[in-house]
Amino acid sequence: MTKKLSWREYLYVGSMLFGLFFGAGNLIFPVHMGQEAGANIFMANLGFLVTGIGLPFLGVIAIGISKSNGVFDLACRINRRYAVIFTVLLYLTIGPFFALPRLATTSFEIGVAPFISGDQSKLFLAIFSALFFLIAWAFSRKPSKLLGYVGKFLNPLFLFLLAILILFAFITPLGDISTASVGAAYVEDPFFKGFTMGYNTLDALAALAFGIIIVSTIRGMGVEKPNDIAKDTIKSGAVSIILMGIIYTLLAYMGTMSLGKFPISENGGIALAQIANHYLGNFGSILLALIVILACLKTAIGLITACSETFVELFPKRSYAFYIAAASILPCLFANVGLTNIIQFSIPVLMFLYPLAITLMLLVIISPLFQHRQEVYRMTTYVTLVAALLDALNSAPEFIQTNSVATAILTTADKYLPLFSIGMGWVVPAALGFIIGLIWSKLKQESVQ
Repeated sequence: MTKKLSWREYLYVGSMLFGLFFGAGNLIFPVHMGQEAGANIFMANLGFLVTGIGLPFLGVIAIGISKSNGVFDLACRINRRYAVIFTVLLYLTIGPFFALPRLATTSFEIGVAPFISGDQSKLFLAIFSALFFLIAWAFSRKPSKLLGYVGKFLNPLFLFLLAILILFAFITPLGDISTASVGAAYVEDPFFKGFTMGYNTLDALAALAFGIIIVSTIRGMGVEKPNDIAKDTIKSGAVSIILMGIIYTLLAYMGTMSLGKFPISENGGIALAQIANHYLGNFGSILLALIVILACLKTAIGLITACSETFVELFPKRSYAFYIAAASILPCLFANVGLTNIIQFSIPVLMFLYPLAITLMLLVIISPLFQHRQEVYRMTTYVTLVAALLDALNSAPEFIQTNSVATAILTTADKYLPLFSIGMGWVVPAALGFIIGLIWSKLKQESVQ
């Protein structure tokens, strides 16, 4: 007789998943969006929630209903070569190249930098990032203990500390939301601006990446039947997603209210530090340091574990111990370029990967409608890939966009590609690719008959 999880166990797994999701970007981007959106925060937050919690839940559902172990299994529905390339790019992005370094730099800039002089910041960042990844590496050595580390201890402590700061912000607000100034980017189409801002959390990519951890955790609790694992994955995911949605909204509105006291900051980390210091003085800075370091540490543990387990599966010549060492050392080096630079260079990569991840998740979920035909997967993905490259170019740093070839490409795309100007140029091509794929698969089926 197969085991069925209790509601307490669902909460534990959901808490673990939330803890893995909720890291640096989940704290800083909603606050920064709140400051920029001002009085238009409702629609901006709605768009943010679609990508911030809606897409991650789609990812969890896709992992669940497909009964797969993770993103590589899903991407193999297109073809194996694409699956290897996409999986490696995804894990490098949410791992050592962008997300992991961002976790350390966010922890440092919010939790440590306010207590040291600017002249010493580079030295202390190097020391802090080394200690941060040493601790994350130590926890990642035993992935079977992840539920206990994150779900039962680190995440509840993080939520308790964050609740203290949010309570102060809403009991004595710094400003009125309805009269808050609206940033230029949010005057028109605040929903779509919030939608693309949600890319920065990396959660849709993380949902695919953490699939291997969720499935192995549920199996480790005694659930063996694939159908039961699928159901438990989705139920646990629902717990995590609801919690994330509530906290995102509170953080976004907290950012908008802060405009009554502070100007728009360079990034949400600075805004959080200002808010905490205003309400609680030095104690607020210490409290925020604990909140951020806990949030980032638990996510770093999950990312190092997920990256390493996946690379062992893809490239088994190296051991799990080798990969967790590499996934800890590389981001330790990259962390020293600074938070703002990491964010700047990660945006084009996300604008490329997100459309591919979104279409993959949607295709997996509706796959029974087109009998899981590979032609539909392939055509939708390949057409989306071209459009996603254009969206990535459109969000690249200025020195790339001002190149004469890039300028000509962007001008043409802006003229002929619907929704391109708001960062959604991939939507129409993806729909066309899907239709062409359906026709192709139908014609191929008829020719075989």
